[in-house]
Amino acid sequence: MYLIDTHTHIFLEEFDADCTEMMERAAEAGIKRFCLPNIDVDSIERLDAFADSYPSLCFPMMGLHPTSVGENFDRDLAIIRSRFEKRTYIAVGEIGLDLYWDKTYLREQILAFEAQLQWSIEMNLPVAIHTRDAFPYVFESLHKIGVANLRGVFHSFGGSREELEEIVRCEHFMIGINGVLTYKNATFREYLPLAPIERILLETDAPYLPPVPYRGKRNEPAYILKVVEKLAEIYDLPTTDIVQKTTANAQKLFG
Repeated sequence: MYLIDTHTHIFLEEFDADCTEMMERAAEAGIKRFCLPNIDVDSIERLDAFADSYPSLCFPMMGLHPTSVGENFDRDLAIIRSRFEKRTYIAVGEIGLDLYWDKTYLREQILAFEAQLQWSIEMNLPVAIHTRDAFPYVFESLHKIGVANLRGVFHSFGGSREELEEIVRCEHFMIGINGVLTYKNATFREYLPLAPIERILLETDAPYLPPVPYRGKRNEPAYILKVVEKLAEIYDLPTTDIVQKTTANAQKLFG
């Protein structure tokens, strides 16, 4: 078994108490690689240190999360952009738009998102996109910057049928699926097969969004197997095929 958790925040303090054990459980589950998206300026040091502790397993991304965008986003972007001169990152992420909690900084979120999309073109890197209650704005920015010149993943998909169809039309983009797929109210299960399995990536978003039956607990990479099982059911494929295909998809996107 060779699994890749393509979006996980295992560098956060939620894992400090049992990090070694958590990594051992992930290894037992067959997870061989972890893609680590940055959050903001304050998380950079922790992210890089964790990746350096597991250099053959953990591969960091660098970006500014939309909920961390505020009045001083230009300053934060400058700091984050400078990190690409200091070390290798596999993607620009986690970036995007989030209007679920607050719309105060919509303009600033859009400017930060489009700037980071431009970086990805300049550096020939994929993007990891977070979008919540903001799909129309995200697609508008993608087309404004040039979707044909971009590639990446829509992380933690849970959108509508129309939104899924729009992502599928963005031929260089994958769809990140995590524990949300196992939730009772995850209606997108009904139309997820509109996206071929060749466009699906596995992720956990740990410590967030644990799959059933772990809801209410801290999520961790080993629980990704529950996502594999649900995808196998939805796509009517053996779990071995789900693992093989999604791993190949991740390798294709991130290299």
